[in-house]
Amino acid sequence: MTLLSSIMRGVSRYSHLTDIDTIRMLMSIGGLVPVPSDALVTPVTFSVRKRQLRGILENFDAAEDGTRELSGEWVVGKKTWQRLQAEWKARKEGRTTGKPKRKERVVLYLHGGAYYMFSAATHRLITIPLAKYLDARLFAVDYRLAPETRFPGPLHDAVSAYFRLIDDLHVPPENIVVAGDSAGGGLALALLMYLRDNDYPLPSGAILMSPWVDLTMSCESWDSNAQYDIVPMPQPGDHLNPVACYLGEHMEKYLTHPYASPLFGDFKGLPPMLIQAGEVEVLRDEITLLAHKATLAGVEVRHELYADMVHVFQSLPFLEAAKHAFVSCHDFVWNFLPHHQSRTPQSLDTSAEKGLEDEIDTDAARVVRGDGTETGAGREAISQTLEGQRDRGSYRRKHHSVSPTPTLQGDEPSWDSKYLSSSSEDEGDLFEGGALRPSRSYTTLPPDDQTPPPPPLSRRPSLARLRSTFSLIADAATVSASDSIHVTPVHTHPTDDTPPVVRRRGRIASLSMTSSAEAPPEPAIRRSQYSHPDITSLCQQWLSSGPANQTTTYKPDGSVSPQVGSKRRHSRTPSLSAFSAKHV
Repeated sequence: MTLLSSIMRGVSRYSHLTDIDTIRMLMSIGGLVPVPSDALVTPVTFSVRKRQLRGILENFDAAEDGTRELSGEWVVGKKTWQRLQAEWKARKEGRTTGKPKRKERVVLYLHGGAYYMFSAATHRLITIPLAKYLDARLFAVDYRLAPETRFPGPLHDAVSAYFRLIDDLHVPPENIVVAGDSAGGGLALALLMYLRDNDYPLPSGAILMSPWVDLTMSCESWDSNAQYDIVPMPQPGDHLNPVACYLGEHMEKYLTHPYASPLFGDFKGLPPMLIQAGEVEVLRDEITLLAHKATLAGVEVRHELYADMVHVFQSLPFLEAAKHAFVSCHDFVWNFLPHHQSRTPQSLDTSAEKGLEDEIDTDAARVVRGDGTETGAGREAISQTLEGQRDRGSYRRKHHSVSPTPTLQGDEPSWDSKYLSSSSEDEGDLFEGGALRPSRSYTTLPPDDQTPPPPPLSRRPSLARLRSTFSLIADAATVSASDSIHVTPVHTHPTDDTPPVVRRRGRIASLSMTSSAEAPPEPAIRRSQYSHPDITSLCQQWLSSGPANQTTTYKPDGSVSPQVGSKRRHSRTPSLSAFSAKHV
């Protein structure tokens, strides 16, 4: 992690030596980190047509003549694919499965990358485990990038992809979850605001991973966390400054536009949101303000802060926190949304299922490893593998593991342990009716609590070797986000003679950290440069009245240190084993 942070922080200092095309090429190189297990990916290209869009996109929509195309890809987990194959076959044969028809969820994913790099393919480290944990079909769109396409071009593409789902593929809006990370998280919020502002049907909810919501960069965490995070600091006048690339010559006009910087917008009427952030990322303060402001507007918000985590840590599968974040996504979609979304999700009708089948079940579908590389095998490879497993019996039944954590039932070792999986237990028998089946290693929840326990955490040899490797890097580091934090252990009562306890970076091999009873950092404005007055006022309001929302801080420690300082409390937050939850 220290090595990765050093490389990324140095990018901005030497941006004059390269260009955007080179940056895009370098950032698309995969295979540098452990990867989740395989999925099925189907590339799709579709024409952008007129949709009589209103508001800021009216002129852009009028210019479409049906010749422009957008691309993207459908991502489906193996077990989801197996279930869909059985359902599609039963429908064609006129049979019923005997089970109530599921109210399927479909995810529209908007990738991050500062609006000028990355693609749907580069983000498979997120989209694959997200699709598998949600047991849902996920469509990741390749929206146009800056500087070739300026604001609001990417928003137009996101809106086009959304309306294609509901109009062309007949997916009910209440069944759609919009998700995104970093710039894609900001774009997801812009999509919600545009739909609401123009009286279009809204999706059921949003999953926002480290969303970039303030292009003015007014918050103090841009400075205080700069030495810890992997996000390089944009420099004024730099030809690779993402804000300048995205807004172009209209920077002053659009810098605080809600569709570019959603933190400046009105959140009233937006659907429920799961907002996840890392404690040491530069966007931490603006994300904290986002959760606060959205809650004040009446939005149902679940705000999660992960201790010592960097920007979009969900894309780093060797981090235990990444797995917990995806468990929380599952809980949000299958347990939180049904109680808080405005409209009940529907069962997909025949036309919707037929349209999705025609899109996903094609000769273009390929088995893809979690590092984003294609295996060269088509969809038949999964079907043949699963059929062979049924004939031979499961690997788990034939080879009893001495590990307390079981492998996936029905998965061959090549699927299960070749790569470290950030979603290793999200398939197999753990899914049942859209919920995670409780594991025997967890305490049964009370009958009135519908939040399922997360899947057990794996402890495979590959994970141990990986942690040992990264421990060497961690031990050599002289600067870390934890080195400068002085806390007093929760279980002791210090006296005047008791020196402060310095919480240093723990070895990644043990993932053990001291839990703190301190509240999450208060959002503040930057001292080193001009901060926008609206953000200054929002920070002052947060400090004077306290946060309107409940924040849950997760730490890799067995103890729990609850502190409630919020004015609103939701019924329950997900219970994530091995991570302590602190409510503030």
